[in-house]
Amino acid sequence: MSKGFGWRVSLIVLFLLLSFLYMVPTLVGTLPTWWKGWLPADKIHLGLDLQGGSHLVMEVDTVKAVEGSLDLIATDLEDTLTAQNLRYKRIARVAPDKVQLTLYDKGTADTVQAQVKKKYPEMELLPPFDEGGFVNIQLRMNEKVAKDRQDKAVAQALETIRNRIDQFGVSEPVIAREGLSNIVVQLPGIKDPKRAIELIGKTARLEFKLVDENINAAAATPGTIPEDEEILVEKRVDQTTGAVSEIPLVVKRKAMITGDLLTDAQVRIDSQFNQPYVAIEFNSTGARLFDQVTAANVGKRFAIVLDNTVYSAPVIRERISGGSAQISGSFTEKEAADLAIVLRAGSLPAPVKIIQNVTVGPSLGQDSINKGLMAGMVGVLLVIVFMAIYYKMSGLVANMGMVLNIIFLMGALAALGATLTLPGIAAIVLLVGMSVDSNVLIFERIREELRLGKTPSASIDAGYDKAFLTIMDSHVTTLITAAVLFQFGTGPVKGFAVSLSLGIIINLFTSLVATKVVFDFVLTRFRVRKLSL
Repeated sequence: MSKGFGWRVSLIVLFLLLSFLYMVPTLVGTLPTWWKGWLPADKIHLGLDLQGGSHLVMEVDTVKAVEGSLDLIATDLEDTLTAQNLRYKRIARVAPDKVQLTLYDKGTADTVQAQVKKKYPEMELLPPFDEGGFVNIQLRMNEKVAKDRQDKAVAQALETIRNRIDQFGVSEPVIAREGLSNIVVQLPGIKDPKRAIELIGKTARLEFKLVDENINAAAATPGTIPEDEEILVEKRVDQTTGAVSEIPLVVKRKAMITGDLLTDAQVRIDSQFNQPYVAIEFNSTGARLFDQVTAANVGKRFAIVLDNTVYSAPVIRERISGGSAQISGSFTEKEAADLAIVLRAGSLPAPVKIIQNVTVGPSLGQDSINKGLMAGMVGVLLVIVFMAIYYKMSGLVANMGMVLNIIFLMGALAALGATLTLPGIAAIVLLVGMSVDSNVLIFERIREELRLGKTPSASIDAGYDKAFLTIMDSHVTTLITAAVLFQFGTGPVKGFAVSLSLGIIINLFTSLVATKVVFDFVLTRFRVRKLSL
């Protein structure tokens, strides 16, 4: 036998055992309890096209993203002018792309203009104008900067949605950008699409605002309260009757602290009332601000606002240091868990709306599986028949290598937890052709050596040696193509690339090692003098 025969056989047997071991959870419906303890329990994941699920197309409101950036600039200007004792009447966004500063005199306006030019070079400073005895300055966001903010808002929304889905526990989702402002989300096998959609689309803008208790909120209207305040609603649920009541509150428009400063959010159970609440942790900046705000407003109510709805408005009893707080309200454990997820994953930079929602039923997936498997089986059968007729007994060796290819590939998909899609099945069928192609190259080389009068053993050794570089070149170039498809493709294309990449690597082993082992064994054991080729 040729050198290294023993370790090659051992390697093939080891790979066969591992492949079958990892394929068991996929092939067997219910695993015994002893199996789950220490043996592989993950199945081959099926894509949306095979097992059904939800297909969503979401549109990001990029205009709101620009407005949000301008609101932050307005808040920053308020803090800056207040710190420098520069008097102003009002600072607010007056258009989707403009912020207006209303000042009392021209001297202050000149000082502010100089500071704005230095601090906000991306903003265009419009000529000041007088109105009602006040000097007004307007800042307009540069069009190029506005487009950049919109683009970043879509990219940030994409990552935020990805984080939320990951924490929600969907296996192998597809999340990709489409066009300028759309995001495509595919959730294979999702069992509660309504909850998932609510979770993905929730803006989750968390803000802490001071409540103005000097105004009777029940009688207040938007026209009777100061411009820097707004009316929000706090929902309360009676624990005994379950009745929901809405209590209006007048709060400051300016948020003292925002959810951007959070580092963690977890669901906890109140031991006194056995009600769920969300415990939150701030980063160092948030902890410092929370400490300062609570110290300066002891005795006042602090509204915890999520997406313009007040969850609770407790009274600040004392200064709160350490960066910890809690959000309590009338919600269930599931609602509290969802709130914690969106707070941990971060708030969306702009609202999103679902413009397409398609639920793919499992019946369609099963139909796709059946047709894909049928196509694969027909392809494999035709190849087996052709190889057996054209290359005789050597063709059967090639067929054995092809079967090993498929077994090893399915085992690798299961071991890596990869997702099998309909294009993935197409890649497996393509792999059958590549497997046979490699053997054809080897067999033709062997025929050339036999024509030169060499012995079967010498012909086989020379055939494998001379075909090695050709097979390696073709497989490496195909592997590079598969890597590019995986890097830049989406969804189904990635599924095709994964199956193809694994198949190429496995085919190199089976065509150059596994089939050679069979030839070596047969030639040595049976002392073959003429090859059936």
